[in-house]
Amino acid sequence: MKAAFYESTGGPDVIRYGDVPTPTPKSGEVLVRVGAAALNPIDTYIRAGAVAMPLPKPFIPGCDLAGTITAVGPGVKVLKVGDRVWGSNQGLLGRQGTFAEYACVMEEWLYPTPKSADDETAAAVALVGITAHLGLFRCANAQAGDIVFVNGGSGGVGSMVVQMAKAAGAQIITTVGSAQKANLCKSWGADCVLNYRTDDVPAGVRAFTKDRGVNVWYETQREPDFQRTLPLMATRGRIVIMAGRASQPIFPIGQFYPRDMALYGFAMFNATPQEQRRAAEDINRWLAEGKLHVAIGRRFKFSEAAEAHRLQEENTVQKSGSLTGKIVLTP
Repeated sequence: MKAAFYESTGGPDVIRYGDVPTPTPKSGEVLVRVGAAALNPIDTYIRAGAVAMPLPKPFIPGCDLAGTITAVGPGVKVLKVGDRVWGSNQGLLGRQGTFAEYACVMEEWLYPTPKSADDETAAAVALVGITAHLGLFRCANAQAGDIVFVNGGSGGVGSMVVQMAKAAGAQIITTVGSAQKANLCKSWGADCVLNYRTDDVPAGVRAFTKDRGVNVWYETQREPDFQRTLPLMATRGRIVIMAGRASQPIFPIGQFYPRDMALYGFAMFNATPQEQRRAAEDINRWLAEGKLHVAIGRRFKFSEAAEAHRLQEENTVQKSGSLTGKIVLTP
C-alpha cells in the first residue's frame, strides 16, 4: 500500500511517500481502508522529536482517521466488514498512524460514522472533538448556565469547545484574530467574540459576565497567562489546560485557592477507551443533530504530507495565522 512515513525524527523533510506492507489485523483489530485522515499539532511534535514516543520503523504518522472496514481480526465483537468508522489515538504510544491507504486499529478505538457525516468530517472532528469533550465535561464538569471562555475559538480544539459548550446550554466567550474568524464563531453559537488584536479582552470578559466571572476557562494556547486569567474567574471556577509543554508561567496562588478554584491539565491519549467512547457518542449525536460543524481549512494528499506538516507548524509554532480549521489528508 502507499503511505507517508519516516525512519527518523527531524524536520518535515524526513517524511517520505511510497510503498509499505499492508498490515494484517491481529486479535481485536480491524483493517480500515482510510478515506480521510487529519493532521494535529501532536503529529508534528512527534515527528520533530519534541515529544518522545516509541516509533516502529518505518513509522506512519497520523492520529485521526475515518474509513471503511475491509477485514476483521479474531476476537472482534461488534464491528464488521463494510462498517464506516472513525477514530483517533493512532500514531501514538507505538501504534502505527493513519497517513496510509490502510490502517489496523483496535476495535475499542473506533466509532460508527453517522450517515450524515462524510469521511473528511469524521476524521477532522476526531482528536479535537474528543479533546474538547474531555476537558469540558470529564475535567471541568461544564453545566447548562455556565459561562465558558475559550482562547482561540476558531482553532481545532477551540471550535469544538465553543459548539459543545453551546450544545450543553452554556454561554460562550471566545477570542479570535480577525473579523472572518469572529463571524465563524458567532455562527457556531458564541455569545461574546473578542478580537485579541484590537479589543481589551479582560474588559470585555468583565462586561459580559457583569463582574461575576467565568465558570470554565478552557485554555488552548501554548503560553497561558494566569496573572490575567485568575482575576476573571468566578468563585469555584475551573481552568483547563492542554497545551504548552515548555511553558513555565507565573501562577498567583493567592488569587487561586481562597476562591475554591480548580486547575485541570490533561492529555487526550491518557484517557481510557471508555472515557473516549463517551465523548464519541456525544460527538456522533451532535453531528447527526447538526449541532457540530467542522471547519476544514486545507486539504492535501498523503503524498503531500511534508507540506501539510509545514503548514501546521507555521500556525502552531510560528503563529502565522494562515490557517482556519483543520488540515485533512486523503489517499
